[in-house]
Amino acid sequence: MAHYPESLITELEERARQLRITSLQMIHRRAAGHPGGALSAAEIMAALFFHRLRLDPARPDWPERDRFILSKGHASAPLYAALAARGFIPIEELAHWGDLSCPLQGHPDRLKTPGVEMTSGILGHGVAIGAGLALSARLRGLSYRVYTLLGDGECQGGIVWEGALVAARYRLSNLTAIVDCNGVQLDGPVHEILPLEPFADKWRMFNWAVLEINGHNMRQILEALDTAAEIHDRPTVVVARTTKGKGVSFMENNAAWHGVPPNDEQLARALQELKGGA
Repeated sequence: MAHYPESLITELEERARQLRITSLQMIHRRAAGHPGGALSAAEIMAALFFHRLRLDPARPDWPERDRFILSKGHASAPLYAALAARGFIPIEELAHWGDLSCPLQGHPDRLKTPGVEMTSGILGHGVAIGAGLALSARLRGLSYRVYTLLGDGECQGGIVWEGALVAARYRLSNLTAIVDCNGVQLDGPVHEILPLEPFADKWRMFNWAVLEINGHNMRQILEALDTAAEIHDRPTVVVARTTKGKGVSFMENNAAWHGVPPNDEQLARALQELKGGA
């Protein structure tokens, strides 16, 4: 197992904190967005964009770049925040999210925003498109890897499992799916609406390698991503157990914050907690 210096863990945890802060500020300014799932995915996004993904902002179409697919496209705020921090888009553009003239859409659009690999809207397509990109790499002799981030509620859709079948059929070991299992969707707890458990076993039955982690533990995330890169006979899914609205006490595990922006007072309270003043 790789050794990760404490300085790296601390740096990535700080990146995750900043992604949370920027995401909430963007959602508040736009008066629209999805704070719950943005906050739950912060550590995963930080580990990918500031450590794991091979990217070149100066060449967003570099053939050997790793592909990141945000299948849960409604959680676009941390993606835009990460792309801006990496230099794909100007930081100033974040303040215009929601403006008619702004290329940043509510759901990411690959034709408008550098660094976006899949236009999303209807949930569930990330695994299938990821499988296509992974197969394309094999056919063209390219070494890039594909990472797809899904929500657990999203996995209630059959298209997810069609993509999983294709990926297993072609043993696409260069494809890693990461499921942000925060246990809450738009209308309430996932286990009450359409239960997924035994969730990890379902992926195993589809012939995927399965890694189960705490999705807020940066060391576990890095270890899982490294392990996935060493599995060469099948695709890998990382089942990341997370907390909806992580980091903001009044948003945590609360379905009401799936797609509602904070008002001025709520934003101030949230930022106080995220900045360590609670």
